[in-house]
Amino acid sequence: MEESLLNLIIITGFSGAGKSLAIRCYEDMGYFCIDNLPVTLIPKLVELCIQSSGKIKDVALVIDIRGKEFFDSLKNSLDTIHKMGVKEKIIFLEASEDVLVRRYKESRRPHPLSEFGSLIESIREEKRILQPIREVADYIVDTSRTPPTQLKEVLQKLSLFKAKETMVFNIESFGYKYGLPLDADLLLDVRFLNNPFYEPELRLKSGLDKEVKDYVMQDTSAERFLEKVEDFIEFLIPQYARLGKYQITIAIGCTGGRHRSPAIVEILKERLEEKGYKVIVHHRDIEAEK
Repeated sequence: MEESLLNLIIITGFSGAGKSLAIRCYEDMGYFCIDNLPVTLIPKLVELCIQSSGKIKDVALVIDIRGKEFFDSLKNSLDTIHKMGVKEKIIFLEASEDVLVRRYKESRRPHPLSEFGSLIESIREEKRILQPIREVADYIVDTSRTPPTQLKEVLQKLSLFKAKETMVFNIESFGYKYGLPLDADLLLDVRFLNNPFYEPELRLKSGLDKEVKDYVMQDTSAERFLEKVEDFIEFLIPQYARLGKYQITIAIGCTGGRHRSPAIVEILKERLEEKGYKVIVHHRDIEAEK
């Protein structure tokens, strides 16, 4: 089967079934997201994304009852993008009537079809209007008893989500003598490693210099430490992704933040990037004692 030029997710379904949460989930996963896009504009959006030369490859959009006048054009729009080499996935979100009623009463927001009468009558009219789309949907997700974190996990699986392509690691070195970072998810201490500070030829250098890295890695504990950190990170990634968290901040500290922690951060960065992860590095205190 020929690969689609664009990964296009179309989210639709009942009002109150979780479409807003779904689009936020896809935004967290790095998708280019649009809420309430008129169906007739789907081909134009696809055309612009293709013309972006790969800058926009993953797109998620919501169509719902607010655009009911455009639903008759859905088939034509989908036929058009198929000719352009793009195959969409339609995810239809639904929930039971009693759950939808409860959610609307809790939010105190009017139903988009409130002109049809009571809340329950509006819900049933929406169900009737959306039935043709439900019949052609690739996936139907009932959110009646699905908590937000579980819905995110379901959507990730349906979209063939790969945490490796989306997860971003912010790795920071620091010196304990200057205080702890405030925003770290993980705090690691490497003061147990041999300290280059006590080597005269290395004292004025930093963990960015090869000589310092080599000295730090001569400590047999350094390699074991890195292996355990990498293993722990591999364990954490799906746990964080399941909760919709796609950025992990790791702070690695030594006494002054100039030698050991920057060296370990740089080596860890190289190893994570070799595995395909996105890594951003910051050395907070590397110049503090220069």
